[in-house]
Amino acid sequence: MADKKFANKVAFVTGATSGIGHACALAFAAEGARLACVGRNEEALKAVSREITNLGTDVLPIRADVSSDDEAANAVSRAVEQFGGIDVLVNAAGHISSGTIETTELSAWDEMLNVNVRAVFHLMQRAMPSLIERRGSIVNVSSVTGLRAFPGVLAYCVSKAALDQLTRCASLEMAAKSVRINAVNPGVVVTQIHKRGGMDQEAYDAFLERSKTTHPLGRVGRPEEIAALVLFLASDEASWITGATYSIDGGRAQTCAR
Repeated sequence: MADKKFANKVAFVTGATSGIGHACALAFAAEGARLACVGRNEEALKAVSREITNLGTDVLPIRADVSSDDEAANAVSRAVEQFGGIDVLVNAAGHISSGTIETTELSAWDEMLNVNVRAVFHLMQRAMPSLIERRGSIVNVSSVTGLRAFPGVLAYCVSKAALDQLTRCASLEMAAKSVRINAVNPGVVVTQIHKRGGMDQEAYDAFLERSKTTHPLGRVGRPEEIAALVLFLASDEASWITGATYSIDGGRAQTCAR
């Protein structure tokens, strides 16, 4: 265990029960980290806890809605109490739904901004004392939509652009205290987020098929690929990287509308 990259470290991962968050939790566990896993689904939390335990490390499953101030604050407090502190904060929980400037309801706008930006800001703020003490790092899971504009998902694009700017601004403020803050900006990755956002299976299958043509490398991404970059950015190997928004999108951010 001692030779693993995150031995004796604590990683706090939101959205840990599915998609990129799940892949991140398993990746950190495989490298020896103890995990605080946050999610809303009790059964899914039990399942990921078993996976992490089987990898030989400790896990604290926390059922919480990160958009609830009280639940988010309590989640951080529980992790610090259980493990003594937090070395890595991974904000992977996210929400998407479709809508244009004409059709997006205020409730949908608020939900996306609350989950994708406000909750991340709040968790960063709550975890910061421990991260400062342990010279830790934060990796925010953003999107190619934070870097480029796409029609039909207006609020999601705005939320991810805001998340990127939160990452950059906070990184400058915390650099003097040796807390590094970066973001990853994936293209289309096979997860449940689109279907949870209202897309049915037929539409999702068509979306994935079309995405093969909109990503220059000719395929969509896998959660494990994103997790590998998150792991790198959180590690000592990236000790001179902060304030970065890393594209990991099969070249999608380099293309024009098509």
